Amino acid sequence: MTHLPERLLAGYRSFMASRYSAESQRYRALARDGQKPETMVVACCDSRAAPETIFDAGPGELFVVRNVANLVPPYAPDGRHHGTSAALEFAVQSLKVKSIVIMGHGRCGGIGAALNPTAEPLSPGDFIGKWMGLVAPAAAALAGNSMTAAERQTALERISVRYQVENLRSFPCVKILEDKGRLSLHGAWFDIERGELWVMDPKTGDFERPLLD
Repeated sequence: MTHLPERLLAGYRSFMASRYSAESQRYRALARDGQKPETMVVACCDSRAAPETIFDAGPGELFVVRNVANLVPPYAPDGRHHGTSAALEFAVQSLKVKSIVIMGHGRCGGIGAALNPTAEPLSPGDFIGKWMGLVAPAAAALAGNSMTAAERQTALERISVRYQVENLRSFPCVKILEDKGRLSLHGAWFDIERGELWVMDPKTGDFERPLLD
């Protein structure tokens, strides 16, 4: 009798026979010495846009926090539960990462919800609706223009990345280290259909595709 879906067990067997077998020494070193990733990635929960897969990262290379639509709430030390803020604090203060990447992606369901605030909530609590209220001002600004629905979706996915980078700077520990040149902040957007990665220019906010050799 199994207590996990068979697909997960099959994947675990494959992991043990291939990746773990090839990198067992690395896993043992990580277990013994702890993790020391240099990069934190704030990404979406979407199963199609996993940072470890997109960046071909090995164990211990990335510190990843995922939430709906890759959002970073503004700094708010109010005593409430703040999962993303806690992860950010740990990455910056304890792990001392050198860079933070906000990575959005195409066809994001959370962004779609923000663009359609009149849709029926999925539950009485409307957790997604309340969470996506963080980008409501940007969504409202896009509502009255002549873009198509698809263009509006992509625009907000990218604009939101810029907003989240600014929200990072509302955390004193982030702003202080960035000003000292010890922490860099980045934005990126991944096109699921084409596998294209677009990187945000830190000065202009424009998204460009990096040149690949």
